[in-house]
Amino acid sequence: MSDLSLIQYGLVALIFVWSGFVRSGLGFGGAVLSLPFLLLVKNDPLIFLPIIAVHLLFFSSLTIWMNNRNNRKTATAGSTEKLTGFGPDVEPNRPEGTVDWHYLWRMLGIMLVPKLIGVFGLFTLPPNVLSAIIFVIVAIYSVSYIINRPFRSKSKTVDVLLLMAGGYISGTSLIGAPLIIAVAAQHVAREKLRDTLFGLWFILVLIKLAAFVWVGLDLQLIHHLWLLPCAAIGHVIGLRFHERILKAETPVFFRMLGVVLLVVSSVGMISALL
Repeated sequence: MSDLSLIQYGLVALIFVWSGFVRSGLGFGGAVLSLPFLLLVKNDPLIFLPIIAVHLLFFSSLTIWMNNRNNRKTATAGSTEKLTGFGPDVEPNRPEGTVDWHYLWRMLGIMLVPKLIGVFGLFTLPPNVLSAIIFVIVAIYSVSYIINRPFRSKSKTVDVLLLMAGGYISGTSLIGAPLIIAVAAQHVAREKLRDTLFGLWFILVLIKLAAFVWVGLDLQLIHHLWLLPCAAIGHVIGLRFHERILKAETPVFFRMLGVVLLVVSSVGMISALL
């Protein structure tokens, strides 16, 4: 990434602010909603995927830790009030975790093999072909946002197929989130969904990073020094946005997002194949 111009560096910085925002605001999208923009700046996924992966590891673990700590504080405060008001016989509140670990491990068990197959495919496909595949997948996702018909599953068989497909796509490009969410959103409580997804992303990305290290891929570590603060700015804004969308649906936001992604992915597909 050292051959970029100052304008391109500025665009990359803004895109990573956006990446941090959607990751913490929605619980997914740090890759699928930012990678198409990054590929328009520099058409090489293997440059940006290690940076996105490290950011996801850092911010997902930080968010889960902070939310569980806040839950413990809330439970402790509630227990103190009860003990003060009703006497020592009242059993204190037990803090409930923000991650549905039971369903997380169930999803991981289904996705692991397709994930590993996808990681292998990442290193065998030419960069322009991989970019084209990414843009096609993003275009499909964007249409589902525009028509307000996100992927949904109505049977256990479809659940397994979506998770396997999501695992494979996650292995190739880290953008399998919409397929995985189509299943998780129906089985995980809404207030636990984001942190459960963060826990899943952490494990899946750790596998991908291990593969990057194994093949000797440049992790672009020097660029983390200035891109991590950019993502942190978006992360803080996204945390506030997440509190709002827990209380209300935002279909207009997703439609607008879908239109932008469709335009970007269409331009990207043309440029990748030329």
